[in-house]
Amino acid sequence: MDNPQIIDDNFGGSTLNSEIKSYLAETAKWGYFLSIVGFIGIGFMVLAGLFMGSFMSTLGLGAAGMGLINPAIFTVIYLLMAALYFFPVLYLFKFSTKMKVALRSDNEAELTTSFQNLKSLYKFMGILTAIILGLYALIFVFGMIGGAML
Repeated sequence: MDNPQIIDDNFGGSTLNSEIKSYLAETAKWGYFLSIVGFIGIGFMVLAGLFMGSFMSTLGLGAAGMGLINPAIFTVIYLLMAALYFFPVLYLFKFSTKMKVALRSDNEAELTTSFQNLKSLYKFMGILTAIILGLYALIFVFGMIGGAML
């Protein structure tokens, strides 16, 4: 059975020296911290979403008050934002925890899983950025069309 050690061993044509390992360990610590803060933020978003409708109705800002937007729409928007934010935070958390385990136990499989989660984080953020840029472009085009019609 192969030994999955990564300390100064050759894997994939390169080695992890002590400097690289210290950078990865520090990255994992900061990633873990940011993921915990992210999970707390998601919790607050869910709470805000659940109470947004009743809060807006109390202030008279809902459909029954001034005839504006239904407060339930804000609840749905907050919950959707929390769900969307959950995935990158989860990928960051998994990256950090797996990286800590990989560096502590010299396990190449854990290191690979850690980097898979990091790749998923960047892929998710890249796709989300492309979608948002596309929406901005559509808003700009429709704004120009709307402005030309005035």
